[in-house]
Parts: sequence; C-alpha cells; structure tokens
Amino acid sequence: MTRGSRTGELPSLLGSLGIRRGGVLMVHAALSGTGTAPGPVRDALLDALGRDGTLIVPAFTPENSDTSRAYRTAVAGLSEKEAERYRATVQPFDPGSTGCPTMGALAECVRSTTGAVRSAHPQTSLAGLGPRAGELLGRHPLSSHLGRLSPMRRLYAADAQILLLRVGFEVCSAFHYAEYLARPLTDYLLRPRPARRTYRCVMGREGNWVEYRDLVLDDSDFGAIGSRLPGGLLREASWASKKVTLCGIRDVVSHARTEMTRYRQPLA
Repeated sequence: MTRGSRTGELPSLLGSLGIRRGGVLMVHAALSGTGTAPGPVRDALLDALGRDGTLIVPAFTPENSDTSRAYRTAVAGLSEKEAERYRATVQPFDPGSTGCPTMGALAECVRSTTGAVRSAHPQTSLAGLGPRAGELLGRHPLSSHLGRLSPMRRLYAADAQILLLRVGFEVCSAFHYAEYLARPLTDYLLRPRPARRTYRCVMGREGNWVEYRDLVLDDSDFGAIGSRLPGGLLREASWASKKVTLCGIRDVVSHARTEMTRYRQPLA
C-alpha cells in the first residue's frame, strides 16, 4: 500500500472502533514499517476525538537516568572510565525540549507539536494535545512515576480510553498504575508496603543528579496480563498488517490489579 492509502484508512477505522468524541484517549503506537508519517496519524486521532477531545501519549525518557535499562544498555561493554564519561554527558530533563526517542515517532510528534502540554517528571512524563491536557498533565511529582499522584490517576478518573496502535499490552503503561494499587490477597489485611527502590536522573543543569524513591516498576508480565483480558472489554481491528486495540483504562487497570494481586509478592 502507499503512504496515502494507509493514512486514508485511519479515519474510518478509528470511527468503527468507537473512540469517544470529546473524550480522553491515550495512545501507544508503532508506525515503523507502515510508510506513514506521524503527523497525519496524529491529525486522524485528533479528528476522531473532535475539538473537545484530548490526545495523550507517553513521553518517557529512560535515557535521563543511570538506573534504567536504557542506560545499562548504553554503557554495556564500556570501561569504568568510559561509563563515567558517558554518565557526565547525560543532559538534564527539560519538558519543553527533551525528546522521547524510545517512545516512537507518534509520541515524539505529539510532544513537539505547537501547543502540546507535557508533565514534568524527568523519566515518565506524558504529553498531550487538547483542551484537557493542562488539567490532566499539570502536576507530576518526582516520587510518583505513574501512581496516585501522577497524571495516570487523573486519566483513570477521566475514564480515558487506551488505543494500542500496532503494539500489544506489553507496552500498556496504565498497567503500571495497577502496580500501585495491587496487594497480594494472602497479605491484604496486613497491607504490606510495596517494594520500592532508588532512582536517579538529571534535573536543572548538567551533572545535577537527583535521587528519589518510588515503587519498583515491572513490566515483564504485562503481555501475559493483557492476553487474559476478557474479549468483551476490547475492540479490535487491523491496520498496516498489525492489530489495533481500543479499551477503557478503568477496565484494564481493574483486570491488571486483580491479576497482580493473585501472584505478585510484596517486599519481604
């Protein structure tokens, strides 16, 4: 297919899935291999939402850290001195200019669009376009990646929809919110504290490494959790030879919370 024909299919596909006009939509997307530029995809999503709708994307920056998988991959094989030199070059997070290359072309496109709003977290920011973007993304404290004080909680309260555009539930960041809510059934009455860890990132100026503590986030089982979602909660289609899934954030968080409660163990 040509680039134009693939982009041209999107409006009818998005309409048939049931994206709510005037609603809030969080999108995870992979456009690689489609031959489609991110701008027309962004525009099709905004058209589906209408003038009162709000489009949200993850704009995570794991590169701005020495405690992330992205950093460990970057320094793998380097000597201690080489790793230190690399660490010294990590740039401070700036919501207005720091890119989010690992999140894909659509996320970077939305983040960099004139008028976009971005939350302030140096590792797990969200970006958005639309009338509710400022309200939803305006507060994002350092010690709550995607928890009760983060924009993810406000997306949940807004009953946002989630669109997985050619990606699976292994990248569904709303499942992280479920991690903050989950408790193993056997220990629920004791209300065990969830496992926490120290994170580090650069803020304000080059070389200014900041430490904070938050929940240990683990996406290793997200694909399996998503595979057990009841079919009635999902609306599915296909675009550019891969699956497209629409679902409600409250439905998937409730499902993931139950799943995690059954088998994830608290900090000993």
